Amino acid sequence: MYTGVPLASVKSQIFESVLGFLPDWVQITVLALIVLAVVASWVIKLKRRIARRRTLRDGQAVPTAARHGQSTGADHLGPYAPPRQEERGADFLGPYAPPRQEESGADFLGSYAPSRQQGNGPA
Repeated sequence: MYTGVPLASVKSQIFESVLGFLPDWVQITVLALIVLAVVASWVIKLKRRIARRRTLRDGQAVPTAARHGQSTGADHLGPYAPPRQEERGADFLGPYAPPRQEESGADFLGSYAPSRQQGNGPA
């Protein structure tokens, strides 16, 4: 008895109609590959879960995903990265910087400067 309400989603109906035009051997191959992909993802999840439990049981650190700036992924240049310079950018003056002078003058308090303790400074 048909009530006018489709039992399957639009995506599954499209998938079934596309598979319906293909020969039987292609249909079986496609469905087998989809089932294989699902089972493989389950196996990978299970292996990771077992490995995580083993590391926790042995007291080792659990490996986590790399965070930003840890040099992994598509942006990682490895040995091909340019040499890093600590001081660079628009504010770095390099050899053109004025020579550093010892702090002195009317505003320099030296050892008479008030100590910055918690609660004494402006908020």
